[in-house]
Amino acid sequence: MQSPPPKYRFGPFVFCARTRQLTKEGIKLKLRPQPLRVLEILVRRSEDVVAREELRTALWPAETFVDFERGLNTAIKELRGTLSDSASEPKYIETLPKVGYRMIAPVERIVAESPSEGIQNTPWNQVERRKPWIVLANLRARYWPLLSLLGLLVAAAIVAGVWAKTRGAPKVAVEASGRPMLAVLPFENLTGDAEQDYFSDGLTEEMIAQLGRLDPQHIGVIGRTSVMRYKLDQRQLQQIGRELGVQYVLEGSVRRDAYSLRVSAKLIQVKDQTQLWSRQYDRELSSLLTLQGEIAHEISDEIELTFGERGARRVSPGGNAPALSAKEVAAYDLYLQGLYFFNKRTSTGFEQAIQYFSRAIEKAPNYAPAYAGLADCYALISGYSMKPQAESIAKARAAALRALAIDEKLPEAHTALALIVQNYDWDWATSEKEFRRALELNPNYATAHHWYAEHLAWQGRFDEALQESERARKLDPMSLIIAADDGAILYYARQYDRSIARFRAVLQMDPDFPRAGLVFYSYVEKGMYDEALLLTEQHRPAHRDGWYWSSVAYAYGRSGRRMDADHAVTKLEDWIQQEEKQHRPIDVAALVPAYIAVDHKDKAFEFLEKGYGEHANSMTGLKVDPMYDPLRSDPRFQDLLRRVRLNN
Repeated sequence: MQSPPPKYRFGPFVFCARTRQLTKEGIKLKLRPQPLRVLEILVRRSEDVVAREELRTALWPAETFVDFERGLNTAIKELRGTLSDSASEPKYIETLPKVGYRMIAPVERIVAESPSEGIQNTPWNQVERRKPWIVLANLRARYWPLLSLLGLLVAAAIVAGVWAKTRGAPKVAVEASGRPMLAVLPFENLTGDAEQDYFSDGLTEEMIAQLGRLDPQHIGVIGRTSVMRYKLDQRQLQQIGRELGVQYVLEGSVRRDAYSLRVSAKLIQVKDQTQLWSRQYDRELSSLLTLQGEIAHEISDEIELTFGERGARRVSPGGNAPALSAKEVAAYDLYLQGLYFFNKRTSTGFEQAIQYFSRAIEKAPNYAPAYAGLADCYALISGYSMKPQAESIAKARAAALRALAIDEKLPEAHTALALIVQNYDWDWATSEKEFRRALELNPNYATAHHWYAEHLAWQGRFDEALQESERARKLDPMSLIIAADDGAILYYARQYDRSIARFRAVLQMDPDFPRAGLVFYSYVEKGMYDEALLLTEQHRPAHRDGWYWSSVAYAYGRSGRRMDADHAVTKLEDWIQQEEKQHRPIDVAALVPAYIAVDHKDKAFEFLEKGYGEHANSMTGLKVDPMYDPLRSDPRFQDLLRRVRLNN
């Protein structure tokens, strides 16, 4: 009679060797396969030292191409994080430098294990291997089209599955529009190489984009920013479902060795954690050239079976997104790395993303997504750095127009063009047309809803703006920038209490999030001057004294402390002189509040005119920002509104 599977208890944790599941007081904890395998080895050999080379042999077969040192360090770090352990003061896992690791906590074997259950090193993929003529250079070139393809095709099958399930179960809670909501959780990188995270992240983003476009009338898809917060997160699915407002979750993983590739995906209903759909693709890399038709036929047949008898609309494999051509294969890797740095939303991140997108375009001159990414980078970078808009806007415009010339149905390109013509040309009609076209192509595109909400707010269309902002928040509920800009719209709409509440919620999640610092202006409008000054002190950046002294002058001036305000203005002007002597660019828009607060209108208009000449982003808020209220009766202000086409 076969022995029951062994279980091991240490502290509040129990590890089951058969299922490779770790629980804490009955609650299942989420860990990737490598950390779980490390844990299994350590608990089986409790108090023994396990050498690093032993772990290498057990975790990664000899033919697997991987940065072992980085992979093992990442696995140990993740395992310690789950156990709330510390490398410097370990309770469970002790590090023996340059030797290995040891489980130092007492381990109780709940069920005796069979002698045959020793550490195994069974290859994960048993498919027949071809002759080893594939070299690493060919591996990378052949690897990317499959993953892009799988992202497209798996997305089609998931849409079919979710729609079929929700049509057959009308009692499932859905969003107000009647659509069920789906979250694509970050695909797990099972290569063991942390440097490959950009690829698994890119596959996640590709899946989100494809699902968002496939059937937006019937399925809502949560945006990237929100789901990436759950990378390596241990929260339960029901908690994730509550936080994101979703009824369905897609989980997936990617793994490869020198010859083979495995992509797994499963669709789960959150309320009862029922697995509705599951697929696993094991392929030899050398057969990729013939793979596309095979998988497309397989998925197409499944969709037809799902919908054929219901008479529902067929979802074509790949949705609206074009498959990668042979020329685009080499560019895909670079494009994913560009997305990785773009999503950091920093000046340095944009610079790095520009390099990767540009290299992708060099490899594939007709790869539209890379042009759209380049357009977004150039359109946004001036707002994150001191670079004048004129230096980057021409490049942004050229990239957006080129993307649309290649693929008119690319929503990201329409959204980028909308931002460009709005912020630089003040062409509000064309901007609105482009935003609407982007949302027509992909109603699940959270960024388009987000930027369109700002567009409406700057024209004073607050009811419409808040509706669009709410749509963006539902599609990307954990996005700090969307939440912060919702607070800004509420500030423009003079709803200061709601604005402050929204900004404070963002600051609770990230006390250093820059955009949330706009709560300063809501504080001033509410007469909360002490809170405004405290915020300014807490967020004083050493390299932006101009912003600091302008804000201090504004708060003091509005509170009636004129002497303190005049002192701050003097400090501000000293700083301006120093910057001009060094020929450093100045964000003139940040200086205007100081002169408004001390009633130096001529100086305020001087800097506003400079901002107009530089096409500063601040010009878009002239019509609605309460800060400008003391200037509105001046004919110069009305003329400025006319020139930026906001006087209607």
